[in-house]
Amino acid sequence: MKSRAAVLYGMNQDWKVEGIEVDPPKTGEVLVQWKVAGMCHSDEHFVTGDMVPPQELLAMMGVDDFFPFIGGHEGAGVVMEVGPGVTSVQPGDHVSASFVPSCGRCRYCSTGRQNLCDLGAGTLTGGMITDGTHRHHVQDGRAVKMMAKLGTFSEYATVAEASLIKVEKDLPLECVALVSCGVATGWGSATNRADTQPGDTVVVVGIGGIGINAVQGARMAGAKRVIAVDPVEFKREKAMELGATHTFASMAEAIPAVMELTWGQMADRVIMTPGVLHGEMMAEGMSLVGKGGTCVVTAISPMTSTEASINLFQLAMWNKEVKGTIFGSLNPRADIPRLLDMYRVGDLKLDELITRRYSLDQINEGYQAMRDGTNIRGVIVYD
Repeated sequence: MKSRAAVLYGMNQDWKVEGIEVDPPKTGEVLVQWKVAGMCHSDEHFVTGDMVPPQELLAMMGVDDFFPFIGGHEGAGVVMEVGPGVTSVQPGDHVSASFVPSCGRCRYCSTGRQNLCDLGAGTLTGGMITDGTHRHHVQDGRAVKMMAKLGTFSEYATVAEASLIKVEKDLPLECVALVSCGVATGWGSATNRADTQPGDTVVVVGIGGIGINAVQGARMAGAKRVIAVDPVEFKREKAMELGATHTFASMAEAIPAVMELTWGQMADRVIMTPGVLHGEMMAEGMSLVGKGGTCVVTAISPMTSTEASINLFQLAMWNKEVKGTIFGSLNPRADIPRLLDMYRVGDLKLDELITRRYSLDQINEGYQAMRDGTNIRGVIVYD
């Protein structure tokens, strides 16, 4: 069938909205009509090249070229058709995207770590995670890859059943879309990976679509101080609305203030969620961490980045720890519905996260707003 999609043909280019061809689902696959797509910073990392694998790595994967590429991994939609063997959804069901698939059978899924499912290794390059072949083609007939094998920047997409979570039909699809990435990643970074406890002091560095939800998560976990750090005043104000107790424009400004607020103990948890995390930023981040404290690295760094500034003496002698996380170390099949239940009863704020709605044709305008710092989260709403 025909669809319209935002396609990226190379780094440092605009998204090009054009017609594509979508093949029907095969075994273990589902045809979805996406209704809402979140404009996450992770898709911007393909424009800048931060998440584009170097050519030598592509060669090892047997991939000639990373582009063309359909963006979008945060989304919600309606099932149109299912392929053989699909049992968890049927036509008409509402679904949340899950940028980390969950097979339910690998070592990680079977031990409660769905965010590390082995199928995730195939979500950035090559064809479908089901059989390695392609279902999407651009106008000249070339196969086109998809972000996280979801391609929510397309009106229609064929995706693996493992990448979809069925949700209740009464839930607003805009909110379902947000929970599929930014909300889960930020909230889980604070509550699960950082293990925030009642009475903690938590610092969140970078208040975008993920950081704002780390603020929410820290508040819901009972932190007595939630300190938001971002150079953009609008984002600091938004953080105060969603649970922050203090805000600062930079880590350099926050360090002496946190020292004073905590009588020298510093933060129990620091969550790094800037738009792009560079190694030298870790020095200030770790300076915010007190004895026995935890620094959670959630933000994406350039794929080829291999160095970080960390005081190793303090790491050992102050018993600090550094943790990475993907999807907030949550389990998509259990935690996406759980987060939506929290929204339903009013504990988790989702509607307030949306700064502006865009059509697919306005995608480049929306990403410029993200770069300018005027959006917490923009969403694409399809007709």
